[in-house]
Amino acid sequence: MTATSQQNGADSSPRQTRPRWLTALVTVMALMAAALLGATGGLFLAGPFGERSQEPGPVEVGFAQDMAAHHRQGVEMANVALQRTTNPEIRQIAFDITSTQTEQMGRMRGWLALWSKPMRPTGDRMSWMSDSKSPSNEDVTSNAASMPGMASGAELDRLRSLSGAQMETYFLRLMIRHHQGGAPMMRTVIERAEFGAVRNLAQQMLIAQTTEVESMKQMLAERDAAPLPGPIPE
Repeated sequence: MTATSQQNGADSSPRQTRPRWLTALVTVMALMAAALLGATGGLFLAGPFGERSQEPGPVEVGFAQDMAAHHRQGVEMANVALQRTTNPEIRQIAFDITSTQTEQMGRMRGWLALWSKPMRPTGDRMSWMSDSKSPSNEDVTSNAASMPGMASGAELDRLRSLSGAQMETYFLRLMIRHHQGGAPMMRTVIERAEFGAVRNLAQQMLIAQTTEVESMKQMLAERDAAPLPGPIPE
């Protein structure tokens, strides 16, 4: 996972590597597919005599479906910031979020395709977390916008309407809350998922996003601004 980095020197804009990481995404997906289908890939246990494959459980499937949707909005907000700011720190963290979460989103969707599972849940979002310390089924619906940390349509419209320092501050506030909202899903997977590859991805996400949250809080403090209220009541 890519931790938030700050470049030194006069030219601190993120590297213009979008074509390369898009190409890399295709490569990563191909490698993931090969690993998942291989005898030692770790997600399927199809042996030389055609034994029954290990099926993903509701935690693995639900996490891939819901976190992919959560990431999609994170990438959307980061793209707005990347396109509308000239601040090198904001550009760098937006670039990191866009590139990292796009790759992770592709990986999770690749798993769902290999598992022959739909990209969206057939029931409530986050219902796979119902027996953990998470919002209850009454708190979530099939609408991805209801997941903790997700920005509303009005908030996204406001982000797109702002510019300069106002946009940067609002982006930081929305993205901190967005990262915080996804953390319980990651922790649940780390504790309960059967597939090591899924647990590892969740662990990498949690480490990277925790680091990013701390960096973004510092950026807010430098702007004399405070984060939004946390997405999940204590």
